[in-house]
Amino acid sequence: MDWVTCAHSAGCTGIAGRPSGLCLAHLSPEQLGAALGELSPGRLLDLRGTTVTSDLLSRVLDATGARPGRTRLDRVRFTGDVKLAGVTFGGDVSLDGATFDRLASFFGARFEGNVSLAGVRFSRELSFHGVTVRGHVSLDRAVMSRDALFSQAVFGHGLSCERARFDGYATFDGARLGDGAAFRGARFGRTLSFRKVSGHAGFDAAHFAADAYLSATGRLSAARARAGGLLDVAVVRCGVDLRGVEVTGPMTVRLTDSQADLEGARLRGPATVTGRGRSTLTSLREVEAASLELFGLDLSACRFAGLAHPSGVRVKDCTFALTPRGIQVGLRWPMLRWFSRRRALADEHTRRGHGHVGGDPGASPDNLASLYAGLRPSDRATAADFAFAAMEMRRQAGHGWWLSVSWLVCGYGMRMGRAAAWCALVAAITAAAVLWSTASHAAGHTGAPALPSASVHSTWTC
Repeated sequence: MDWVTCAHSAGCTGIAGRPSGLCLAHLSPEQLGAALGELSPGRLLDLRGTTVTSDLLSRVLDATGARPGRTRLDRVRFTGDVKLAGVTFGGDVSLDGATFDRLASFFGARFEGNVSLAGVRFSRELSFHGVTVRGHVSLDRAVMSRDALFSQAVFGHGLSCERARFDGYATFDGARLGDGAAFRGARFGRTLSFRKVSGHAGFDAAHFAADAYLSATGRLSAARARAGGLLDVAVVRCGVDLRGVEVTGPMTVRLTDSQADLEGARLRGPATVTGRGRSTLTSLREVEAASLELFGLDLSACRFAGLAHPSGVRVKDCTFALTPRGIQVGLRWPMLRWFSRRRALADEHTRRGHGHVGGDPGASPDNLASLYAGLRPSDRATAADFAFAAMEMRRQAGHGWWLSVSWLVCGYGMRMGRAAAWCALVAAITAAAVLWSTASHAAGHTGAPALPSASVHSTWTC
């Protein structure tokens, strides 16, 4: 402690006042009246380490006109209900290490500066509903043993709840986060409702023991987070980072003109990712998902390498990358190659050199063949393209010379136009050979010498 403590006893941590050397909690009625008379609106209020009852708090707020200035309440213990409706704090407020034994309601309070609640313990309910803070709010390492309400609150310069513990129901619905909110390493013991929140929010390495509903209008991150129940994520016109997330229950991600990354996710329950507008999924690399449904997404840049269970992925109304079409001449067999346009995974697209990112070692032909064979697109055209691509990857992996012959002759039985072209070519060559042979034979008969008719006649005359 960086203050002189109360002289009443060795166990009292309250800041000593002058000239008594006692904290407000241990002053006599006459001394307390004199000390309160020295308080005024807008001036410093320092009660560090003091045990504050409901009556003492009420008298202090009355003495300051409910408009204290800079307020220092570090390690204060509030033994009764704390209700700060209508109180405006004109300066920074510090409550680090404070303890609230009963209700802590900041509803209707206004803070003109920053608020620090680091390490605070709330034994009962906490209400920050509708509170306006012009500065930054810190609840790092705070413990909220019961329900915590932050709905409709306004944090001008953001909110920090790193390694905080929310043991009860927590709601931030409709809050405005200003510079954003950080919940890195936070733990939520019961349902978290974080809906219709404006601003950025980060839940990296957070633990959701129960259901969690997350939505924001700014960037949302829950990388390496763990969810024991339902995880529901909805974002509009922003990005969502779900890399390395581990979800035991169902997961639903709804994107509207947004972008999501699920690389390395572990999805134990059924998962669904849906997109509206221009919504993209950038990575499913190393994802473990027994049941994953993708609807209405742009997957043209999505990486699939290392996807553990491709057969559990169902794709509907999604867009994939397209291979180029044309003819290519090379030194390898077959020397003449022609390509028709088809839908392809971004991993193959990049491997062929058409992307802007370096090749992925995990995107080998064998791995890509397994992905193409396992994925289950709903529309027949994409399914046919993936079946063709699976055979193409096996051919490139060198799984038999007959694959090259099958590709060249009939496109693995899925490009019968090639067979028709070969038949037409063979027929044309055969017809040309027959015509040439016929012409040569006719020319041979036409060129043989003939006897003159006059000679014959003269012979018979003789």
